[in-house]
Amino acid sequence: MTKSFVETEYFTLNCLSEGVYAAIAKPGQGAWSNAGIVDLGGELLVFDSFSTPSAAQMLRQQAEVMTGKKVKYLINSHYHGDHVFGNQVFEDVTIISTSLTKKWFEDHNSFIDVAKEIEEMNQYLDNLKNQLESTIDPVLKFSLSNQYAEMSKVLDELPHLKMVFPSLVFEKLLVIQGSMRNVELHCLGGGHSPSDTFLYLPAEKIAFMGDIITENLHLPIYNPDEFLSILNEVKTIEIETVIPGHGDIGTLELSGTMVNYLSFLIKKVKEALDNEVSLNDFIAEFITPSEYANWKGMNGINRNLTTLYNFYR
Repeated sequence: MTKSFVETEYFTLNCLSEGVYAAIAKPGQGAWSNAGIVDLGGELLVFDSFSTPSAAQMLRQQAEVMTGKKVKYLINSHYHGDHVFGNQVFEDVTIISTSLTKKWFEDHNSFIDVAKEIEEMNQYLDNLKNQLESTIDPVLKFSLSNQYAEMSKVLDELPHLKMVFPSLVFEKLLVIQGSMRNVELHCLGGGHSPSDTFLYLPAEKIAFMGDIITENLHLPIYNPDEFLSILNEVKTIEIETVIPGHGDIGTLELSGTMVNYLSFLIKKVKEALDNEVSLNDFIAEFITPSEYANWKGMNGINRNLTTLYNFYR
């Protein structure tokens, strides 16, 4: 049974079980994605570090003040900035990811010219603002507005943003043993990103899923086949509480929803390819089912249809 524990500017901290907390991001405030805190006994483990150092600093402060213990481990679920840009706050702890996540992190998140990054970010925000002013679709307007707010928070911190990479890597499974509980890190492949890690607490049946599972969101897809395989394997694990990468705390029903969504997209794309329908015609003629019509996401369902079309082609 979850309960609200602490309200901060960036997130709401929920107690899931004794010593296990979910930090659920508040939209547009600089956290952007969800995170977790696990008391191992003598020390703490944190899952993901938000999109800004300010939000990450608040997360670490709340964790250490609340428990009277120090953070020993930080887990990076995957390399995307909304989950790792707060890493610099945890520079003194052991940061863990898969070896592939570390490689993609180093290759894609290195800031060489900060002034150029700031200039490009301002141009991007101007473009978002123009889109916001021209759109009337309420779902797209919300998605654009949230993207603008979150990216503005990142821009504010770009001058002092420092990329801190993982220092310990694993491949498929890593078990961290604590005096209070054990934690399992699993990587079943790459669906949302090239390598996706989730954290599982077997005693409590709680899973922090990163972006393998999200709620009502057209999240980007990296490999649809592997994504579907991961989700189907997750459904076989004894999990009672799911913390998605984005959205509210839920159950494994969220995994089922994601399986249905991916299966539907794959089916439609393969039908289009079998019938030799061009990508432009496929997108133009596609009708979004009602159950996905209100899902958020910058480019909606069309981005994922395009990704899958090119993937299977």
